Amino acid sequence: MTTATTTTTRVIRDHDRPLWRRVLVTREFAIIGLLALVLIVSTVTIRGFAQPITYNYLLLDVAPILLIALPMALVMITGEIDLSVGSMVGLSSVVTGVLVQSGAPFEVAAIAALLVGVVGGAFNGFLVTIVGLPSLAVTIGTLALYRGLAVGLLGTTAVTDFPDFWKALAKAKIAGTQIPYIVVPFLVLLVVFVVILHFTAFGRGIFAIGLSKDAARFSGVNVERTKFILFVLSGVVAAFAGIFYTLRFGSARGDNATGLELQVIAAVVLGGVSVFGGRGQLHGVVAAVLLIGVLSSALRLAGVTSDVINIITGGLLIFSVIAASVLAWVQRIRAKAGPPLRVAASSAP
Repeated sequence: MTTATTTTTRVIRDHDRPLWRRVLVTREFAIIGLLALVLIVSTVTIRGFAQPITYNYLLLDVAPILLIALPMALVMITGEIDLSVGSMVGLSSVVTGVLVQSGAPFEVAAIAALLVGVVGGAFNGFLVTIVGLPSLAVTIGTLALYRGLAVGLLGTTAVTDFPDFWKALAKAKIAGTQIPYIVVPFLVLLVVFVVILHFTAFGRGIFAIGLSKDAARFSGVNVERTKFILFVLSGVVAAFAGIFYTLRFGSARGDNATGLELQVIAAVVLGGVSVFGGRGQLHGVVAAVLLIGVLSSALRLAGVTSDVINIITGGLLIFSVIAASVLAWVQRIRAKAGPPLRVAASSAP
């Protein structure tokens, strides 16, 4: 009597595609493609957009968002959020201005502002990780707290007496180009955050926390310490952005960068970071920030009002969230159908 046996092998669907498809056919590269398309269309159709000076002002405008979006992406991958970054930009700006006004050297004032960012981020992290409060509620509260401190320290006045050297440096260009110097610290931070997120055990722990906090903890990830570090990073980078913001506009005010946190979160979500955590790539976030900046700059040159620009940006963000939800739904349907089966071998004794 002869019997035949069939051995089957289950294949993980995500890795059943060629490498180029897994790398290129992603939401992040879709954003990069859309950015390239908007650049081409704007260059061809809008007069004056292709001038080098336009790109200089574009990079200066989006620099604070680019800086803050790096730690914000990591925070949101863990499933948390930091809504206080805009207020921290304002608070660090005011601290810098008040100390300079009192006679302190600018370098000392800048260091003090960075320390304020560390303390503010640590306070957020303490309430979220030690006390156990939800980050949404905590950072809404500290958004109001830090903004209130900024306005309380300086009132309705503005400090404008900053050293000419530092103000010029904030707007200076790399020799022979229209690229501002602020791009250099951004690129350094980008490399640091990319290495942390994608090439270290700490970064894998960030993704694990976003996918399942309990599973990450049982796998040996110190969930509370990881989140605390990320909130501190978010605070100190926001403070650094506040110093640049102050020098770029030459003014320290309590209402500096009001609403900036919404632009940062919009760019991070548009760049492919899941609002539920566990997913995100930094190149998508950077491309999304540039996309929003290019789109806003092009529309302004075309004579479109700021209200319409906000509507278009908000619509783009809503579309990206809906598209991500639809894709996730399709993937769940496909997963319920079961992974493909492949016949590995047939034998007959």
